[in-house]
Amino acid sequence: LALAEFWALTSLRRQHPNVVRFEECVLQRHGLGQRMSHGNKRSQLYLRLVETSLKGERILGYAEEPCYLWFVMEFCEGGDLNQYVLSRRPDPATNKSFMLQLTSAIAFLHKNHIVHRDLKPDNILITEKSGTPVLKVADFGLSKVCAGLTARGKEGAHENKNVNVNKYWLSSACGSDFYMAPEVWEGHYTAKADIFALGIIIWAMIERITFIDAETKKELLGTYIKQGTEIVPVGEALLENPKMELHIPQKRRTSMSEGIKQLLKDMLAANPQDRPDAFELETRMDQVTCAA
Repeated sequence: LALAEFWALTSLRRQHPNVVRFEECVLQRHGLGQRMSHGNKRSQLYLRLVETSLKGERILGYAEEPCYLWFVMEFCEGGDLNQYVLSRRPDPATNKSFMLQLTSAIAFLHKNHIVHRDLKPDNILITEKSGTPVLKVADFGLSKVCAGLTARGKEGAHENKNVNVNKYWLSSACGSDFYMAPEVWEGHYTAKADIFALGIIIWAMIERITFIDAETKKELLGTYIKQGTEIVPVGEALLENPKMELHIPQKRRTSMSEGIKQLLKDMLAANPQDRPDAFELETRMDQVTCAA
């Protein structure tokens, strides 16, 4: 998982204000720490050292030297999205800001060929150093850096600048149940699964819909379908019944524009081909939040 996070964050050639920043690596040998950020993070030696350290292999021919690798990440003092939203009164202006920040972050990641695969409020951090809350998409341990598939859907490209993440098929069923798209449950999906997860998060944030996590007993933001006395993840319910209509908003008292309602329904479409991609989503989100 740490290796996946390293590959994802070091593959970015520039930073985004809504993606957590990877500061540096520190290599520890014999109790001494050595900063590695001064080197070229894309050099073969640097990458080999990181990979072998994380895999616990003997590195650089020195079998007697066990080493540990520490990642230094940007500090986000405001906690995660769950903590921030649920500890404050509903604020439409903050909701709009967060919606725009999240869609901008996902569009940036997809443009850089990264599928997050574990979007959830726990993995969205907050910093308020500037005086206003800024979201940071974090925890790339399950992410996938897509390469070798061109925009035409053909394998074998050495350069990944033309990768179309919406045609790059993934098969590892990973993520957190309440945010997983129907196709992820089946183990055959693309970057459109991130769009579904984002739809769940935004819907829950606007309406303050929560559930109690079975393991941690924490109250978490997340929408679901009620089946008798049970609550079922939306993606799982749509897998069982793709024609099921989602009732958005779920609460009668919620004020939600028609534009946002329709956008959420499109983001949560059972068929991933019916969902907007991250770039279309960014444009539409800007339109509906300005009109709301």
